[in-house]
Amino acid sequence: MLKAARYLSRTLVENRGILPNGGPLSNNVLARFKSDQVKGAVIGIDLGTTNSCVAVMEGKNAKVIENAEGARTTPSHVAFSKEGERLVGMPAKRQAVTNSANTFYATKRLIGRRFDDAEIKKDLANLSYKVVKASNGDAWVQGSDGKVYSPSQIGAFVLMKMRETAEAYLNTPVKNAVITVPAYFNDSQRQATKDAGQIAGLNVLRVINEPTAAALAYGMDKSEDKIIAVYDLGGGTFDISILEIQKGVFEVKSTNGDTLLGGEDFDNHILNFLAQEFKKDQGIDIKKDPMAMQRLKEAAEKAKCELSSSVQTDINLPYLTMDASGPKHLNLKLTRAKLETLVGDLIKRTIAPCQKAMSDAEVKKSDIGEVLLVGGMTRMPKVQSLVQEVFGRQPSRAVNPDEAVAVGAAVQGGVLAGDVTDVLLLDVTPLSLGIETLGGVFTRLITRNTTIPTKKSQVFSTAADGQTQVEIKVHQGEREMASDNKMLGSFTLVGIPPAPRGVPQIEVVFDIDANGIVHVSARDKGTGKEQQIVIQSSGGLSKDEIENMIKNAEQYAQADKQKKDRIEAVNQAEGIVHDTETKMEEFKDQLPKEECDKLREEIAKVREILANKEEADPEEVRKTTSALQQSSLKLFEMAYKKISCIILYTYRVLFMKQHFKKSVST
Repeated sequence: MLKAARYLSRTLVENRGILPNGGPLSNNVLARFKSDQVKGAVIGIDLGTTNSCVAVMEGKNAKVIENAEGARTTPSHVAFSKEGERLVGMPAKRQAVTNSANTFYATKRLIGRRFDDAEIKKDLANLSYKVVKASNGDAWVQGSDGKVYSPSQIGAFVLMKMRETAEAYLNTPVKNAVITVPAYFNDSQRQATKDAGQIAGLNVLRVINEPTAAALAYGMDKSEDKIIAVYDLGGGTFDISILEIQKGVFEVKSTNGDTLLGGEDFDNHILNFLAQEFKKDQGIDIKKDPMAMQRLKEAAEKAKCELSSSVQTDINLPYLTMDASGPKHLNLKLTRAKLETLVGDLIKRTIAPCQKAMSDAEVKKSDIGEVLLVGGMTRMPKVQSLVQEVFGRQPSRAVNPDEAVAVGAAVQGGVLAGDVTDVLLLDVTPLSLGIETLGGVFTRLITRNTTIPTKKSQVFSTAADGQTQVEIKVHQGEREMASDNKMLGSFTLVGIPPAPRGVPQIEVVFDIDANGIVHVSARDKGTGKEQQIVIQSSGGLSKDEIENMIKNAEQYAQADKQKKDRIEAVNQAEGIVHDTETKMEEFKDQLPKEECDKLREEIAKVREILANKEEADPEEVRKTTSALQQSSLKLFEMAYKKISCIILYTYRVLFMKQHFKKSVST
């Protein structure tokens, strides 16, 4: 079945898109893969667990855009200060130690997940913020003030930062985006990511898989046909994809992975080790001190990064905590060998998905022409040696592991906009999709690694005599029993005429779009009655919730803009007051006293407004400051004229004296 589906998809591409002599893709085929309503720039965003990145096509090349701090990647951190200010990126990460309960990070691991998921429970112990069960059963985050946010909202705040970064560079509003997700994300997680884009005010043209995006970044300028593997170990997730690149066609053969395996887990292993060592040395359980744990977490991440290039690093944290006897410090050496021992089990967890991906793609090690390393964790030497062992070849460093995904997303954006015309992407669905049938059995309609977009149908019947309605429960996964797989959603087809069991003919159709998002319909062939839904997570965001979150995000954006405006006005006012007072002191001998007194009155007016900076009206500040500036300019102009006259007079006197001396001596 899998083999036939792959052959069929390839045949369609060959027949409709590639000339017999291996020429370029035809315009007709490319038109099927571009968006009809793309106006303006299309940005590519890698919404990462740890860091995010944004890129855009400039001509035939993708450009990674630097943020306001000058960095090419932005921490995926969102924080709320005591004053209610929202911080995103490095400003949020910098204050995490003193505001850990209100600093949200790694929320990508929560997106589209239920609070009761066993995997979520494991993560809770290592998070500095609170995760709560939302009314719809999803895992949401909660600040110390009791306010709750969905992971999609937190993701949206990061996406807004990416959008603002792009707009500042392009000097034009940006609406269209291609956003990446881990290849092994299920439908709920993909839909939740798309929701995040919508909340951020973006028109999400396409959601594409991260390894596939990295392959696009790699293959844009390559003419050689080959099979490649993309090993993507990022901040929170792991993906492995096998692709065939042939004459501009990027065909994903298979994909596998683990959505809860990444750099965060490595950090947590080191964090727990450091906490244990501190307890042995000082007898204090530091896990009860949130601020100390946040400092320890940052030290763990820093040590992990340093040990990719060094064999040993020192971890020094003075005044980490204190007890009745005084302050306590942490000082120890961590070697690369010890680190590899601590995280060895995590690295080994990537082996099975790699082997499964090769098996599903029906390729051997020797068939793979290149192995790309993507994600920050692939900088770790032990990870690189394991990849070499699994695939039997030295991994390639042909792409930047931190930026390749965003670059590939920008390339796909160029394809959708019609700016890139020699690339065609054929991705796959990572997990099988089907419905629950009699006895709780999981009946597959679309098997994993089927090329998307795709559409499959199958006819079912009733399980009891006189049954007038059927409930269609949609699941995603690889287990044989439906209850062991992820339930995506359910709907009921009603109005079926009573008949003996097995007589009604109910056609169930699964349709997966290019984003990997599932649409399901059921139709009674006898009456023609039909019911259909776009699958969302069973506890996913409703349309009203998304709209409310969009308004909330817009309000924050407006508040942020107003605050920035106020701060800039206040800073300008303080600068002008300081300069005016400095010049008054400098030219006090040249300025009339009555004029100086008037200027001091104007300075007092500005200071009065600045006395309450947080409530100051920017327009009033600018108006009063402008009046002060105009008055001071006139006064100092007068002073300069006086000084110029004095200098000129002095020069003339000196000249005359010198001339007189020469005349006398003659």
